[in-house]
Amino acid sequence: MTAVETQITYSNSYTIHHEEAYMTQEEDWDRDLLLDPAWEKQQRKTFTAWCNSHLRKAGTQIENIEEDFRNGLKLMLLLEVISGERLPKPDKGKMRFHKIANVNKALDFICSKGVKLVSIGAEEIVDGNVKMTLGMIWTIILRFAIQDISVEGVWKDGLALCALIHRHRPDLIDYSKLRKDDPIGNLNTAFEVAEKFLDIPKMLDAEDIVNTPKPDEKAIMTYVSCFYHAFAGAEQAETAANRICKVLAVNQENEKLMEEYEKLASELLEWIRRTIPWLENRVAEQTMRAMQQKLEDFRDYRRIHKPPRVQEKCQLEINFNTLQTKLRLSNRPAFMPSEGKMVSDIANAWKGLEQVEKGYEEWLLTEIRRLERLDHLAEKFKQKCGMHEAWTGGKEDLLSQKDYESASLMEIRALMRKHEAFESDLAAHQDRVEQIAAIAQELNELDYHDAASVNARCQGICDQWDNLGTLTQKRRDALERVEKLWETIDQLYLEFAKRAAPFNNWMDGAMEDLQDMFIVHSIEEIQSLITAHDQFKATLPEADKERMATMGIHNEILKIAQTYGIKLSGINPYTNLSPQDISTKWDTVKHFVPLRDQMLQEEVARQQANERLRRQFAAQANIIGPWIQTKMEEISHVSVDIAGSLEEQMNSLKQYEQNIINYKSNIDKLEGDHQLSQESLIFDNKHTNYTMEHIRVGWEQLLTTIARTINEVENQILTRDAKGISQEQLNEFRASFNHFDRVRNFLLLSTILKMNIHKKLKLIIFARIMTLVDPNNTGVVTFQAFIDFMTRETAETDTAEQVMASFKILASDKMYITVDELRRELPPEQAEYCISRMTRYVGPESPPGALDYISFSSALYGESDL
Repeated sequence: MTAVETQITYSNSYTIHHEEAYMTQEEDWDRDLLLDPAWEKQQRKTFTAWCNSHLRKAGTQIENIEEDFRNGLKLMLLLEVISGERLPKPDKGKMRFHKIANVNKALDFICSKGVKLVSIGAEEIVDGNVKMTLGMIWTIILRFAIQDISVEGVWKDGLALCALIHRHRPDLIDYSKLRKDDPIGNLNTAFEVAEKFLDIPKMLDAEDIVNTPKPDEKAIMTYVSCFYHAFAGAEQAETAANRICKVLAVNQENEKLMEEYEKLASELLEWIRRTIPWLENRVAEQTMRAMQQKLEDFRDYRRIHKPPRVQEKCQLEINFNTLQTKLRLSNRPAFMPSEGKMVSDIANAWKGLEQVEKGYEEWLLTEIRRLERLDHLAEKFKQKCGMHEAWTGGKEDLLSQKDYESASLMEIRALMRKHEAFESDLAAHQDRVEQIAAIAQELNELDYHDAASVNARCQGICDQWDNLGTLTQKRRDALERVEKLWETIDQLYLEFAKRAAPFNNWMDGAMEDLQDMFIVHSIEEIQSLITAHDQFKATLPEADKERMATMGIHNEILKIAQTYGIKLSGINPYTNLSPQDISTKWDTVKHFVPLRDQMLQEEVARQQANERLRRQFAAQANIIGPWIQTKMEEISHVSVDIAGSLEEQMNSLKQYEQNIINYKSNIDKLEGDHQLSQESLIFDNKHTNYTMEHIRVGWEQLLTTIARTINEVENQILTRDAKGISQEQLNEFRASFNHFDRVRNFLLLSTILKMNIHKKLKLIIFARIMTLVDPNNTGVVTFQAFIDFMTRETAETDTAEQVMASFKILASDKMYITVDELRRELPPEQAEYCISRMTRYVGPESPPGALDYISFSSALYGESDL
């Protein structure tokens, strides 16, 4: 409404307001207005709103009109705001005479403006006399809000008449093109439009009105009254149109929220649908690097891709609750999302996603352990095969020789002893062949990617070993056949060979053990290896004695040869091992011992670092886990424990939420420690029962719970403001609700509610109540639904009948409405909305294009596709 239109409204209500007029009204106050309690209630509300509209400029307001003006401070401030003048400085004391002094200063200022205050004294205002306080405020309104309105000046420039026509028929005058400096043109425009389109004859002359200092008031008001009668019917149509617009606006807003919910739900479900197949893809990689890349991709998913979806899920639940609250407040049916998009459906899909995530992570870690084990076994297999193949190299050729046919007796016996030594060595190598076969079998069981080459190599070794056994047996048979013919043997050579062969085999085994690779995951395991190594080092002195004894045999051979002048060939006929071989291998064994010590100590340092990581993670997890649990328990009682208004509760909850969000840095630090643990291939932690997954789930649940609690308080505020519930009423409703909410989970079980009220209500009435408070048949009643039911009878909500009546006014009492009528009476957007959704009216004498507004109005409040 324009300033001119506002001025016209005052002009129609108060024609002439001199000092005597409003003082006469003030004297009648006591007899008429305050005798009726309904009038008093209406005046309290109206005058309080009027005072606050001015006090708001000074940054304050009043709640109780007879209490807040008792000390005179806000009364003086009100007068300063509406008059624009400074009043005397108020007294700062709080005693009664200070308050009376301040009120008197305000009353003296009113009297100084030429206003006579009858029967209004400072003592009555200070005592909180409602009648006197309201009378004083009415006197202030008359003096400062109404007296200065001039009826004659309003109409003189013609803008007021044009504004009056534009207000009701904006299609007749383009108000933006009028000029204040052209009063005659403005007046003639108004007169011509009124005569042509509104059937109001021209009663005044524009030149007379402009050139007369004070136009005749009666003539002007007579002409203006014709507009009142002309627009009386249009005002009723406007009211009806406004009601329809209000209803349609609420419906359009609800539809927008529904579409947004459907869109968010579809996107989130589609993301879950796309993500689950990726997590269910358990195709194992053949190398450790490829599997570690998969683990890194999974970490990126957890750290980058999933958190925004967690926020979307939380926002989706908040939007759903807000939409349901708005539907209840506007007397609309509850929103039912399309199939598969309920909040419970999304929660189930999310739960399935988390289960697949857990399975995928466990599979990744298992595969990494498997590949680590496979790499170790493959390397060990290659090492043992290499040593075995080195040992067997040329053995088949040696066993196939027939050198005994041309040998001397000494040489035959030497060959026999040599063969016995070989058999001893062969038996000693049987364990290594069995170990190679066992490793190959384990590689096959663990699905090693190059199992074919492993199997081929193992089969070749086994076939060669069988062939060696056959050839060995054949050579023994041949030597035994000629043993009776040859009777010379060098006992010392034989003894050397017999002692050197196992000692050499022991050294081979020692070198193999000293070079053996190991995998450990704890300090206890590496300590076990160190203990075994220490035990091995303890056997070295005894082994050295064996070496010295073996070397002593060789020295004895040299001594005998030197003593008796025997020329030795330098070759032991019973073994290929020489004293130099024994010494060289012994030096090699001693060289590998400190290297093994170094490897074990380095592994001890690594395991100690891993243990520190375990303890570091456990120290934080054992603090964060109980902290999250404590916060969850606190949130479950926060709505009951927090005192004050809903806004104060909201501020407390948001501060509580901010404190929780500020704790996020501890979660991030724990995530960093967890990543370090995984990078160090730490798979267990005996120092805590909390895993990173537990902490993540607890943290996400904590954020969701506090957001849901804040949303519940927001919905309570929305309900309170929409239905006019006071804080005391809301507290009383909460106390009643908590009486039945024994477990303090903010839900009432229908069975408990029925058990407590079935003696007073019939089952049919109880069933009707439950359809109102639990439209989805969940079996529980929320606090929001409880408030909606308690305030349903007093709430000022539109009904289908009211909307039908409004449409009937626009349709001039017809049972149908036309497209032209809708477009003429409603704004373009609302008119097109109705036209697109109304069905065609089928009835007697209905014109083409007639629309059925009755079924449309019913659909707004019943089961429909809206």
